[in-house]
Amino acid sequence: MVWLLAIANGLIVANLYYAQTLVGPISHDTGMAPGAAGLIVTLTQIGYCLGLLFIVPLGDLLENRRLIVTALLTSAAALLAASVAGSAPVFLAAALCIGLGSVAAQVLVPFAAHLSLPETRGQTVGKVMSGLLLGIMLARPVASLVAGALGWHAIFIISAVGTAALALLLHRRLPWRQPVATLRYPALLGSMWQLLKTTPILRRRAAYQACMFGAFSLFWTTVPLALMGPYFRQDQTGVALFALAGVAGAIASPIAGRLADRGHSRPTTALALSLGALAFAAPLLLQLGRVADLALLVAASIVLDMGVSASLVVGQRAIFALGAEIRSRLNGLYMALFFMGGAAGSSLGGWMYAHHGWHGVLLTGLAFPGLALCVFVTEYLAPSAQRQPA
Repeated sequence: MVWLLAIANGLIVANLYYAQTLVGPISHDTGMAPGAAGLIVTLTQIGYCLGLLFIVPLGDLLENRRLIVTALLTSAAALLAASVAGSAPVFLAAALCIGLGSVAAQVLVPFAAHLSLPETRGQTVGKVMSGLLLGIMLARPVASLVAGALGWHAIFIISAVGTAALALLLHRRLPWRQPVATLRYPALLGSMWQLLKTTPILRRRAAYQACMFGAFSLFWTTVPLALMGPYFRQDQTGVALFALAGVAGAIASPIAGRLADRGHSRPTTALALSLGALAFAAPLLLQLGRVADLALLVAASIVLDMGVSASLVVGQRAIFALGAEIRSRLNGLYMALFFMGGAAGSSLGGWMYAHHGWHGVLLTGLAFPGLALCVFVTEYLAPSAQRQPA
């Protein structure tokens, strides 16, 4: 069941990222103005954030299996609509709905926590989240390869069929789970602001992960530009292979979960944030020649992905320990806040690369985990109720 949930998470979240490497051909074929092409990615992200805030909390109110299957079928229909879209408005509306439906992944994560024993919850969440991170990292190269062979429509058709099949499989395999709800939907949404105000661990863990995901998004938004630039001189295949190498960083998720289960959350967090800083500091400080710099950049991508995945899993384990009846709302808030950090990182990365080059990108990327480490130091000065368990 854990591996089913991990694979499902990866397949679902990959739907958010297929279009990122296909903006050019999609905008051309749908007649989208060059200035509006960025909406292809932005509307998917907006849909996902809206789903995190308004759909994921329903996991504390509605029967979970039905909610997951409904969201997946919505996503499959949107993917199919995107594959046949002949105009910009149709594709952009489909992109928004793809993001909304893809939040099924974040209903599955607290579902996995419900199914696990408290003493192994970190390992379970780590394995499920490793699937999510693999989906994020594999989506771009897979989309590029499929589009190169069959055209950009093919990846959306394949994903629509796969998502519908996944909905059917999860309907058959997932156990029934009806939360004991005491709130109506408007009150449920209203309670989220109260949870954010009264849950210091949620705010702290969201701050760590917003910084780390900001660094992650900044790196993966700009590194293809650097790789295809005059220094590294890589083609699209080289960029895809580079992205595949970064997948190795996902191995940190179950390891971090296991360490958190053993009571080592605080040192694991410190290590994860430090790895994020190291990933930008090493290529910034060392210039060893083109081949050696490329190898160093590959290593940096793996180290960064390890830090991001470890921090994510430890954070989710911490907030899932706060109560089964509020897990979906906590997860929705946590994911929405750190995806906002990711959106800031990707937009800032593009601007920095255009105005200050790769060196400026590395300095900016270093600032994200650097800020997280500064926040982490204050944990030792915070009241005991706000501290992450050691």
